[in-house]
Amino acid sequence: MIAIIGASVFSIVIVLSFLIICGLPLGELTMGGQYKVFPKKLRIILVSQLILQIFFVVIILQMGRFIPLWFSESTTKIICIVMAVYLSLNTVMNFISKSRKERYIMTPLSAITAVCFWMTAL
Repeated sequence: MIAIIGASVFSIVIVLSFLIICGLPLGELTMGGQYKVFPKKLRIILVSQLILQIFFVVIILQMGRFIPLWFSESTTKIICIVMAVYLSLNTVMNFISKSRKERYIMTPLSAITAVCFWMTAL
């Protein structure tokens, strides 16, 4: 169940990333609110981030035994722990962001997802 919650909350981040890539003025939710609308060159970089985000949703669902494993269980667990560490650090960075929107929207999303990745991995 925790894996489903983590995948669902992380999917919200994926939708927000997709909308930012499409040029919607949601840039204040990321990178310290530096851009309201992301420049096209940065949006291209965000596409690779989006692909990784989808991959990590698959990983947490695999670790939670909701979909078949692509890798060995130990490899999947390591990937899940690495993502948990990343999301934990991301939570801290979101919390200290200059952007209020990033602090109030992305920090809780990141924190919830980090906890779900930790719990699923361990």
